[in-house]
Amino acid sequence: MERRDLRIPLITRERIKVNNAIFPTDESIDLLYREASLLAYRYNNELKAKGAEGGFVSPGRLHASAVLHLIYQIVLTARMSDGQNDFFSRRIATVAANEQLSDALGFYSRTFPSPALEEKKPSPATRMEEDMRGWFIHQVLMQNPALLAASKPFVSPDEIIYPEECKALSSILSSFVKDDLRNGKPNTEDIFTMLQLPARLYPDSLEEQIRYILREWSMFLPDYLIRLLETSLDYIREEEKDRGGVGGGGGPTHVIDYSESELNEYEAFSDDSNWMPRVVMMAKCTLVWLDQLSKQYKRSITRLDQIPDKELDILHERGFTALWLIGLWERSEASRKIKNLCGNPDAEASAYSLKDYEISSAIGGWSALENLRVRCQQRGIRLASDMVPNHTGIDGNWVYEHPDYFIQQDWPPFPSYTYNGPDLSNNPDFEVKIEDHYYDRTDAAVTFRLVDKRNGRTRYIFHGNDGTSMPWNDTAQLDYLNPVTREAVIQKIIHVAKNFPIIRFDAAMTLAKRHIQRLWYPKPGHGGDIAGRASHAISDEEFNRRIPQEFWREVVDRIAQEVPDTLLLAEAFWMMEGYFVRTLGMHRVYNSAFMNMLKNQENQKYRLGIKNTLVFEPEILKRYVNFMNNPDEETAIAQFGDGDKYFAVCTLLATLPGLPMVGHGQIEGYHEKYGMEYRRAYYNELPNDWLIGEHYRRIFPLFRRRFLFSGVEYFQLYDCYNQQGGVEESVYAFVNGTDKERTLVLVNNRYEMTGGTINVSVPKLKKDKDSRTTVTMKLAENLGLSFSGSAYALFDCFTDGLTYIIPSIQLYEEGYSFGLNGYEARVFWNIREVEDTDGSYEKLWRMYGRKGIRNISKAVALLRLEPLYKAMEALRSQETLKNIRDMVDGRLSKQAERELLLSIAECYAAIPEVYSALDEPAKGQIGVVPEEVEPKPTIRLIRTLVSAFREKKGKAFSAWSGADNALPLTIASALVLYPFTRKLNIRGAMEEADRLLVDAFFEYEFGELGYSDNERRAVTHGAAVILNAWKNYDRSRSSIGIFSAIAEDEGVKNLTQCNEYQGEIWYNKEQMQRVVLLSALSFAISQKIRDFDADAYVKTLFEKEAVSGYKLRSLLNEEEEEKE
Repeated sequence: MERRDLRIPLITRERIKVNNAIFPTDESIDLLYREASLLAYRYNNELKAKGAEGGFVSPGRLHASAVLHLIYQIVLTARMSDGQNDFFSRRIATVAANEQLSDALGFYSRTFPSPALEEKKPSPATRMEEDMRGWFIHQVLMQNPALLAASKPFVSPDEIIYPEECKALSSILSSFVKDDLRNGKPNTEDIFTMLQLPARLYPDSLEEQIRYILREWSMFLPDYLIRLLETSLDYIREEEKDRGGVGGGGGPTHVIDYSESELNEYEAFSDDSNWMPRVVMMAKCTLVWLDQLSKQYKRSITRLDQIPDKELDILHERGFTALWLIGLWERSEASRKIKNLCGNPDAEASAYSLKDYEISSAIGGWSALENLRVRCQQRGIRLASDMVPNHTGIDGNWVYEHPDYFIQQDWPPFPSYTYNGPDLSNNPDFEVKIEDHYYDRTDAAVTFRLVDKRNGRTRYIFHGNDGTSMPWNDTAQLDYLNPVTREAVIQKIIHVAKNFPIIRFDAAMTLAKRHIQRLWYPKPGHGGDIAGRASHAISDEEFNRRIPQEFWREVVDRIAQEVPDTLLLAEAFWMMEGYFVRTLGMHRVYNSAFMNMLKNQENQKYRLGIKNTLVFEPEILKRYVNFMNNPDEETAIAQFGDGDKYFAVCTLLATLPGLPMVGHGQIEGYHEKYGMEYRRAYYNELPNDWLIGEHYRRIFPLFRRRFLFSGVEYFQLYDCYNQQGGVEESVYAFVNGTDKERTLVLVNNRYEMTGGTINVSVPKLKKDKDSRTTVTMKLAENLGLSFSGSAYALFDCFTDGLTYIIPSIQLYEEGYSFGLNGYEARVFWNIREVEDTDGSYEKLWRMYGRKGIRNISKAVALLRLEPLYKAMEALRSQETLKNIRDMVDGRLSKQAERELLLSIAECYAAIPEVYSALDEPAKGQIGVVPEEVEPKPTIRLIRTLVSAFREKKGKAFSAWSGADNALPLTIASALVLYPFTRKLNIRGAMEEADRLLVDAFFEYEFGELGYSDNERRAVTHGAAVILNAWKNYDRSRSSIGIFSAIAEDEGVKNLTQCNEYQGEIWYNKEQMQRVVLLSALSFAISQKIRDFDADAYVKTLFEKEAVSGYKLRSLLNEEEEEKE
């Protein structure tokens, strides 16, 4: 086609000082947008210089106007070529003969000059012909409201006043067109009407006009014009895209719907190593953490090898098995300089603007990392590291050594870009500059400038960018259509994998093929996400030729082959979570919906996402990384608070399938959000001890049992139905576990109370070798219960420490009903079924119903022991206990002694008969057959006790009685045990005390003393010492020797709280002294020991104990006694 240009007004040419042809029809289409950008830049700058605040021209819309002009010219030429080549030339005479028409055409020629025409030095006839054609095209442009609105200064500015003669010229030209340019077909649409039609249909939208042309005219437009039209839409989108959004996982939430996936998905999960499902990860911003540790320990801690063991012990104690250290690698010096220049002199470089994958020397380098790694391994903690495959720092080693690895071009994307700021390069061979407007925050350029001083080569390299907000101005975007780049990145990943068993890939979703294409090499007509990239559009065929397979699939396969047992974790959003684990093979993928939806209490949406996943592929749930804050997001306390809502969601974090990740400062309740450039914490925050304590109570025990929650094989989700039949969407009810144990979790994620019934699970995919079906499962079936009238289900509630009982058959028939307070969470585990062989569980169910039981084994045992307790009721009567107290005080009267003897004898006489009437479970509970106790032994026992406390056996016992409030109960417990333990040793007697639940027998009395469970056991076990220590007495041995046989008893060791530490056995002083006195009393009341000197025995042992230093071997060393 003959060269023609867009004839813009002379007044506009003079204003922006442009003399050359504008948008000539023979210009490369790749240069059209650059020219539109330059023209718009000049025009807008001229307006700004005059103080204008509006009326600016959009480069994208000016480009679209130029494209439409080109289309009009081409279509007009095509119509004329069909036998009408001389259409305008044949009209020259008519126009020349009419002075008005000639004047009008002359006005147009002067007002809208054509440098392209002047270059030809045309004859008068040719000039007139081209002017007529130009006027015709001008009329088409003038009849397009959307085009005029976009490009008025370049088509018809308000300053131009058209003479009246122009109307006549337009009228006669229109009539000629209608008559002659129909190709001889009477009903054919004339060319003017045809060219006007898109504007008439869509007068307010250039985009819709272009889409119309693509739909209706594509059959006679060449491919390059179709591409040009498509790309013009991309340029408009580039300009008008809202880039103020948030990157990563923030923004509006969407329910994942696998039925709408446009990805080429297939199933190719990576296998987990056995440790992977149990990972619980703690994230730490390394530099900030080291600063906080320095303040906490009041010493300089700047290197990884200086992290105290205590901190690693705490992580292990809390259930963490992975430590993600953010900011390990050598950072970009240019990044730090940019942040310093932009007003933060204290800033470090961003942790995601890297120089290279070497451990930073500032934190100790590789040797310090190795030290930390070994210490973490000793505690079962694996180290995790970032890998940033999307980009490097703008002064990264690759920028200098391999600049071809990066996305770039040889010209600045926009004419407004200038690079006059400081040189950020430390390499003398290169100059690195970011665009000037970054420094005053008036623009966020998409490229920086790299100049090779050795040869003058200038490159404009694109910054890293995910298309959601601003470019990352301290990064350089890698080009994944370059196979050399891809292989180089894979080698770096392998390098990282050899040093870290867990790798987190930053912004991994940007390197999925569809997003590489969308962001950097858009298909024509589908661009616009990153400014400056529409001109680099390529076809699907070309794109797939240059990157045949998914980069991440290749990475996963290579790592599996070269560095197996590496957990690959992808930070991926944009509804690609399932694709990343199921098809690309990542072991784990970020699940930002967890944080965003639960924070906003979009419970119905989140539960629907789980349901959709269960139907499509449950395995995806196991692969989620759930978190309540991410380094890019607000802190957990800012989003969830530190009350019940926080702990409700944190319970879900700890119990839903997947990998729980906890953010830096989350447990401590820190409010500060640490930027990736922080070298220290700016807030002076102290840990919230209450919040930490609540984690120890509510969360850490769940972390330590992640094996019950991480998988999906036994996971079932339940809808909670209220009494009206509706679903309580705020209730998260699910079962999980292993083949040996099930758990049930109930969480209410809203302020209001709620409740209902769960019974049948939501549908879940079941895969066999040759089939895929969805199934539901009853709660009772999932819990492994039987459909039996004598079976009862027992649920241990972690949350309140109680056990709940319910008939198994009721769970089958009715499901499980419950109520939950606002933000309440309940976790049940150790769910098991018992067969009620003696009616004890039925009694418990009737007694407690849906109330929890503190110790269900004890409750069952108490029911079985009830007949025996009734027979021994006199042993805990107020009168008996008063008499025992008086005896201990040495003031028991003869009458009271007789009454005491009578009460005891009556009890002992009744025990054998009661025992014989018990059923087998009750007898099994008691363990031993009680002996028939004759009156004489009972009389001797009581009288020797009375004698001992009246100082007839020495003064030690009377002194003791005034110092031990529990002594009367110890004696009473001994009287209960006496018929059951006469043939047992000390340890056996202690075990019998536990089986008889003697502490429960004296429940009221112990309650009055305010004793804990451990203190109660110490009393009843002390009774076992009184009754049985005498069996260890050896007259031939010294006091130490006699006592050694007692102290070495395993039951006594437990009673005296012995524990081994660093090769030494340590004991509790108070308990050891008490055992000395108990054993002395045992010897004193024994019928088989004569002339026992209790005072000497106690004095010897107390003196020895005083110098033993709480060491058992020292206390029992007879040689030391002899020396003394």
